This record gives sequence, structure tokens and C-alpha cells, in this order.
Amino acid sequence: MGAKGKGYGKASGAGTVINAIATYKGSAFGIDLWTYAEVELGRDFKGIEGEIELEGARETSADTRLIERCMELVLRKFDLPLRGYVRTRSEIPVGSGLKSSSAAANASVVATLDAIGEEANVLDAIRIGVDAALDVGVSITGAFDDACASLLGGFVITDNKSRELIKRTEKDSEVLILAPREKAFTADTDVKQSRLIAPWVNIAYELALEERFEDAMTLNGFLYCAALNFDPEPMVKALECGVQGVSLSGTGPSFVALVDEEKRVRLGEVWSGLGVEGKIIRSRVNNKQSFS
Repeated sequence: MGAKGKGYGKASGAGTVINAIATYKGSAFGIDLWTYAEVELGRDFKGIEGEIELEGARETSADTRLIERCMELVLRKFDLPLRGYVRTRSEIPVGSGLKSSSAAANASVVATLDAIGEEANVLDAIRIGVDAALDVGVSITGAFDDACASLLGGFVITDNKSRELIKRTEKDSEVLILAPREKAFTADTDVKQSRLIAPWVNIAYELALEERFEDAMTLNGFLYCAALNFDPEPMVKALECGVQGVSLSGTGPSFVALVDEEKRVRLGEVWSGLGVEGKIIRSRVNNKQSFS
């Protein structure tokens, strides 16, 4: 075990440009909402234990398998005893399509590496979290695109099957998020229906490769609203406000829009009038890598 014994990590949430479920090719961007992880190692622990804190309180019913598995995979990689404690706290709504799982996995991996005093290539660290997400069943593709956006920041384009980062670029923008109270977990998604829209998702992916991210995410959003049975009204309202880039994020239920200040104010008023139970979150694109 490294000399430290305690470690810390953080990773951001992310929004969807291209949902990778249909084609295994995805694109996402970092959002300035964060998950923080703290890891403690020592012989006093009987095994690996996890704790999730939400809104300042321990969430006793939360599923800690993902963060525990991340810690376990890092310790196994360096042939260290599987004893320790991992705790996360997050600003990202859970089950909202804002990549809370990818952020939790990344933060836990980074904190464990910090605790043992080891370094890893950033993509290798991301892949550990992706493996953990697949192992515990919280992701369909492993969400390599979401994980890259979460830890690298900026806009990323990936091949989730080969776990290859195709492109990363930075773009400044405000982000407005409509986050309904209801939850929609990726593991429950109708994959067969999503695969039906693959030819048109490929068109959106080509737009992303050209860095036409707003056009790509809007096409992606309408396609996945149809495939996953979400009402596209929040997207239509955004277009009426002059917003070019708006999408269902992940498998929903949140919607994300890239906006300037004027459109943010306008869209915020319009979305508030939809009567959706939940909250509207104002944020920005995160372009900073949170791993060094």
C-alpha cells in the first residue's frame, strides 16, 4: 500500500450529444456539476465498504456496488489488499441522464489511485470505471463517451465498443438543464427499440465529427425521444426560443440545452411554465480535465 492511505478525487457530470446505445458510437460534453470521492485504506477494514452522500446526508438505500467495484479493480490492478472505505458526495441528480454513474466511477477510481500513491494514464483510469459499470450492470455500453466527458472535460467523441477516444475539443457555453423529479435508469432501457433508430443516429454522429454539436444533439434528442417514449415538448419549446442545441440527455428524463445568457433566461421561463415536477439547473460546459 502507498504511504498516503487516504485519497481524494472528483469528476464532473455530462450531457449528451450522441447517445451510444443505438450504435456504440457516442459523444458527450462535461457539465460544471461535480461528484467528489474520498477513499481510506487500512487493515482495520474487513473488506471494501461504500457510502453515498446526497444533499448532505448519508443515503442508506443507495446502491454502493459501483463505487466499491471501482475501488476493488484499482486495488486488484496493483495487487493490494481489498480493504478500505469509499465515500462519494454529489451535486448531480441520480437517474436523470446527467452521467451521475460515470462521475461516481471516475471520482472513485481517481481517489483510490491517490490513496495508494499510484499514477495511471487518464484513459486507463476511465476504462477501469467503465469495466466496473459493466460489471455491476448500471450501463449498457459501458458509457465510455460519458466517462471521457466526465473526466477529460470538453466535448468528446468516442467508439464505445473499442473504447477509443476519436476526438476531444473545447467549447464555451452556458448549459440549461430541465431535470424532472422522476428517474430513468439506463439499465432499464429498451435497447431493441433504440437500435431501430441506428441509421439516423449515424447521421447525427457524422454531424458531431464535423463539430456541429448543436445540430447533432438536437437530431439525437428527437430520435431518442421517439425510441424511448419521451415527450419532445421541452425540445420544441427550446427551438422556439432560438436554441440550436438541445437534447434528451442519456436515456432521460433530463433535457440539456446549450445557450447564451439571453436564451437561458428565455428558455428558463418557458420550461418553468411546462408544469414539470422537478428543477431547472443553470450550469456551464466544463472544459477542464479533473485528473492529473
